[in-house]
Amino acid sequence: MILLLLIGMLAAEGSVTKADQVFVVKSQRTLTLLSLGKVLRTYKVALGGAPVGAKEQQGDHKTPEGHYILDRRNAKSRFYKSIHVSYPNEQDKQRAAQRGVSAGGDIMIHGLPNGFGWLGAAHRNMDWTDGCVAVTNAEIDEIWDLVPDGTPIEIRP
Repeated sequence: MILLLLIGMLAAEGSVTKADQVFVVKSQRTLTLLSLGKVLRTYKVALGGAPVGAKEQQGDHKTPEGHYILDRRNAKSRFYKSIHVSYPNEQDKQRAAQRGVSAGGDIMIHGLPNGFGWLGAAHRNMDWTDGCVAVTNAEIDEIWDLVPDGTPIEIRP
């Protein structure tokens, strides 16, 4: 009986709580992972090169704002791992169509460009992405493990 209890305790210690929601607050430059409403981790991030305001069209270097899904991942991207944000949603597409422009796409949470991992947290000294949310390589490793495909993400101003 004691052996079964010990095995159960060891199994529980080895299990990792997965995130069921992700929040990005652009004005605070934070990405927060939550599980059942409780904060698992918070990371400081770099955003698109024009961080104020919602993404309106391809090439505007803005990070989108709204409700999306983290729907797929790429272990072999030009960045050290990336997780795709389902931008544009239907509202984003409609707004862009009304303006006669492409909404753009390929918005990701990602690590640093391949070969630039040595930058570490210094990358956060400026917003440098084309509209993505960037973290360090060590941080994207954690996020990669904690956030399953299909997790909702809300990006706030």
